[in-house]
Amino acid sequence: MTLEQFFHAHPRAAVAFSGGTDSALLLWAAKTYGCDVHAYYMKTAFQPAFELADARRLAGELDIPMTVIETDILAVPGAAANGPDRCYHCKRQLFSALWQRARRDGHTLLLDGTNASDDEGDRPGMQALRELEVRSPLRECGLTKDEVRRLSREAGLFTWEKPAYACLATRIPTGTRITAGDLARVERAEDALSRLGFADFRVRLREDGARIQVTEAQMALARAKWEEILEQLKPDFTDVLLDQTPRQASR
Repeated sequence: MTLEQFFHAHPRAAVAFSGGTDSALLLWAAKTYGCDVHAYYMKTAFQPAFELADARRLAGELDIPMTVIETDILAVPGAAANGPDRCYHCKRQLFSALWQRARRDGHTLLLDGTNASDDEGDRPGMQALRELEVRSPLRECGLTKDEVRRLSREAGLFTWEKPAYACLATRIPTGTRITAGDLARVERAEDALSRLGFADFRVRLREDGARIQVTEAQMALARAKWEEILEQLKPDFTDVLLDQTPRQASR
């Protein structure tokens, strides 16, 4: 099955839109193949501000209506506790809220951007998607992440080379309760590194300090700008470390 065939068979749909590469291609395909599609962005403390900005930009470029749904994810005990199943509780809450709004808008089909490269065994949130009967056309059509990027580039989507971005909750060690304050300082730190020219990196919380992970291609830049990094991050962290093992570039 191709995406064209999928959307010809399903001419109306709601799409969970994160602002990332996968769901961007899904929206483009829906629009291109004649689907009456509506995008829904779930805004929580786990999502940085730039993701919403990217989502609004892409939806605008495709001329697709987008609704922003705000959810207090830290009020969900299983999500805030940050155990190994955090992603399940988070997805369950978000997609339940999304379904409620989508059904109110008259939709009977809800889609997400999971692709064929996503490892189900490593993503507890996919269990919640199955339970809530959320369809994943990219995965159903066998499209891998590399194919998603290729098709996105051919379609002229600015998201085609956007690094994969795990939510801010992943910066907090598993088992450490997530607070709004910790999420905010991690986001400020990552915004600072972005302004300094870094891409595809992580700032991970370690007690009251931060551990910075960059790719091998940007390790030299991190060392050259280390004093600037310390100056930017010191208001939020008592100590800052550079992980000497380069992180694998996101696909």
